Amino acid sequence: MFAIETRGLRKVYGDKVAVEDLTLQVEPGEVFGFLGPNGAGKTTAIKMLLGLVKPTAGQAWLLGAPAGDPQARARVGFLPEHFRFHEWLTAREFLDLHASLFGIAPAQRRARIAELLELVGLNDAAGRRLRTFSKGMLQRIGLAQALINAPQLVFLDEPTSGLDPLGRRLVRDIIHSLRQGGTTVFLNSHFLSEVEVTCDRVAFIKAGQVVRMAALGALVGGSPLPGLSQVEVELRVGGVTPALVAGLARFGRDVRADGDHIHLVVDDEEMLPQIAAWVMGQGARLYALTPQHLSLEDLFLQVIGTDAGE
Repeated sequence: MFAIETRGLRKVYGDKVAVEDLTLQVEPGEVFGFLGPNGAGKTTAIKMLLGLVKPTAGQAWLLGAPAGDPQARARVGFLPEHFRFHEWLTAREFLDLHASLFGIAPAQRRARIAELLELVGLNDAAGRRLRTFSKGMLQRIGLAQALINAPQLVFLDEPTSGLDPLGRRLVRDIIHSLRQGGTTVFLNSHFLSEVEVTCDRVAFIKAGQVVRMAALGALVGGSPLPGLSQVEVELRVGGVTPALVAGLARFGRDVRADGDHIHLVVDDEEMLPQIAAWVMGQGARLYALTPQHLSLEDLFLQVIGTDAGE
């Protein structure tokens, strides 16, 4: 059973296609990143998964049940990107309200609220009304709200928006602890550096469609991701000729020369020994061959493009 599964999910508003043929599978206990430019359909997709928006076509399941199933939703937490909380309530009252909506008993509520206020660093603000909170504090109390029911699956839509570096580190640590506890996290974030060190896998979505999926464990460890042209190779060669530069195109793409340095992009670092052997076989002197693995931001631009408005 997948924590999340969709098949051909589609949403159309009038003549605008917000989500087109969204098909993906998220494993239990995985931290899954959902990446794309503004207007790509990410938030609409999340709302369909939560049963807040009815799809035009396609199917979706959460925790083995159809999207919107009340019993499945009781095991799901959600922090929306744009939220308006009850500003007249204190932080403790706000969490108590949401805990009561889940039917959590009063004694359990008190213990859970204390635990979460400690987790998000708001113990000292428990008695303050939300109207006095900064944006970062509201973001953290929102995260506590999303975890009040000890969910099996959590949707976090821009959870670090408005947070300073310490706040972002706090959220990252919470996500790591959720993963260790077996909770599935579905993360939409513009902070690609955060996604890079947090997520197990990512999906790149563009114009309402998933255009690429990949595991990030290999990237963080310094190895290339399968299916992504992510290794840029720099060669320092004595005796560079136009024929040598042109011949390197058989191994990769974007081949360019700058003096005795040649750059190209390859799909698989297994090509590197072949490149070295071929260069020397052409009679050139190879002084250095250096692979440079791309960051998630580089991959994002490569997959999505630079004209997507992100």
